[in-house]
Parts: sequence; structure tokens; C-alpha cells
Amino acid sequence: MRGLRKYLTPFAPDQSGAVSVLYEFGGIIVICDAGGCTGNICGFDEPRWFESKSALFSAGLRDMDAILGRDDRLVAKLADAVTKLDAKFVAIIGTPVPAVIGTDYHALKRMTEKKVDLPILTVDTDGMELYDKGSAKAWLELFRVFAGEKEEMVPGNIGILGMTPQDISDLRAADRIRERFAAEGKNAICYGMGNGLDDVKTVSNVEKHIVVAPAALEAAKYLERTFGTPYEIGYPLVDELVSDMDYSGKKVLVVQQQVIGNTIREEILKKAPDAQVTVASWFMMKPELRQDGDLHLRDEDDYIELVENGDFDVIYADHCMERMTPKFEGIFVDTVHFAVSGRLA
Repeated sequence: MRGLRKYLTPFAPDQSGAVSVLYEFGGIIVICDAGGCTGNICGFDEPRWFESKSALFSAGLRDMDAILGRDDRLVAKLADAVTKLDAKFVAIIGTPVPAVIGTDYHALKRMTEKKVDLPILTVDTDGMELYDKGSAKAWLELFRVFAGEKEEMVPGNIGILGMTPQDISDLRAADRIRERFAAEGKNAICYGMGNGLDDVKTVSNVEKHIVVAPAALEAAKYLERTFGTPYEIGYPLVDELVSDMDYSGKKVLVVQQQVIGNTIREEILKKAPDAQVTVASWFMMKPELRQDGDLHLRDEDDYIELVENGDFDVIYADHCMERMTPKFEGIFVDTVHFAVSGRLA
């Protein structure tokens, strides 16, 4: 049955992805909701909330505010908040309520700019898409607003695009990436996980970008068009994810976000060129990154049928998916994906 969930919990919506991108940049983040969406983000979708704080607020929309479109009340609240907090920008994130009443985000941005002397970002999420769509919009808006003028390239500066807990599932991964590049005499800049707004403003000085999640691909293309910065696709810590076994002649299924899935496939094929590796994902599958046989999973039944009919020897997926196919007799490798299970590595 389409949409029936018996094993997996609902995935994070697009507003959660947008908040995750902007969480560490020092802005006031306002969720245009009555309070419920903000509670879900803080309680379930943003694991950093329990370790570090961010100025994350609900607009506190009441029924008549929504019905009458009282944007002036939101602007007044923001103007008051800015006087009490040391913020670098204001971000307004959409939810189903402003989507239903047809909120004009460009007009809201102009209204806010007249009252608030800070850069204003608006992300027109609507709660109807998954987290990665919201992340993609937020990455693009972030660099459009804050990327400064073209600077001289600094050799060894490597930008890492797409670092969010939903996609990477490891709050310490950014530190290990920086350590790994430092050992090679390079400087890894993990935007949004340890590297802040100053690094975004000087994004044009990096030698290249590494895109670690499909949600950041459009931002990488924008930076290439704007500054000529090349990018490549991959995950620097993939060796930590690939199990050491004989893959020769094996059929392997990898269920992850697309970039990590593809990078795991590349590593397996280095070990065993004759292996057959299929990448599937519950989330966005960029056409330019897909290979023949790769799949987008919409419902639980899609995954169950794929495993039951695919004759796979090895499956890489989050542990929470193992119980979905109890008759699978091959090797199941736990590959944590926070966006699927809410579990961190």
C-alpha cells in the first residue's frame, strides 16, 4: 500500500533541512509556524540542539495571523529580537501554514529589511518535501546572500559542501575531515559544521569544493558559475564505511544518500571490479550522479521487493532497515543514516 509505514518513522521535512544548514552560522532562524514544526526540529530533527544552542524561534502564528496574513507582526517581533541578540543575519523558514496562505517571501524579505539592519534570508520551504529539498534551497540562498567578491585562490583551501547531520550522520566527521586534510598540508573548510559565516564570505578563495551530499550540488554549480571554482563529488571518510571483505562476483545494494552511496560503490569496485553494486535512496537522486540500475525508493514495499527479488549478497543500509527483510540471508552492513533512523554514528 502506497504511503503505509510499518517499519520506518516519518522522514524529516524540508524546513528541518533548511534549519540544519543554517544552524551554526550565528543567525536568528525563525520558523513561520504556530510552534509545532519548531518543536519537531529541536526535539527530533536537529541533534546538535542537545549539544549547542542556536537562536531558533517559532513565529508563534495564531489562527487570525495566518488567515489575515499579518506579516507586520512577525517583522515587529524580529525587530525586537535583533535588539536583544547578537545575530549576524535573520533567516525566515517556510512551513505548510505560509504555503497554504500564499506568503510572498520576497515581499516579506523587503518588509523585514526596512525594520531590521541585518542581511535577511528567506527559504520558501512548505513542509511537503523531504529534508534534502530544504537543505538544497538553504545552501543556495546562503551563498547567494553572503558569498563576497572574487578573491585570490589560496592553494590548499578545500571547501566541503553538504555537511549536515541528516546527510553525514556523525557530529565528529567534520573534525576528522579537517585532521585528514591537515595531515596532507591542506585546510578543509566544512561549511556549517565547525566553519562559520566568515568562511562563507570568503568562499571564492578555495582551490576546489568537495560535495558530500546531493543537496549541496546546486550550490556547488552556482559557485562554479560565479567564481569558477571547480568541484568534485565524494565523501572523504568513505574508507570508514566500507567493510573489509571479499566482494568478488558479489551483488551489493547500498541504501544511503546518493553521494555517500556512490562513493561506497566506487570503493567496492576498486576492491572487486567484477562486483555488481546498486545504489538506492529514499531521498533525491540527481540524474547526473545516477548509474543504470540505481533506484529511488518511495515506499517500504519498494525496498522489500527490491531485496526479495534482487538476489543481493551484501546490503549496506541503516540498521533500522534490517528487520524489514527478515528472510535476507546475506551480509547486512550497518551504514548509519540519521535522516532514516534518527540515530548518529
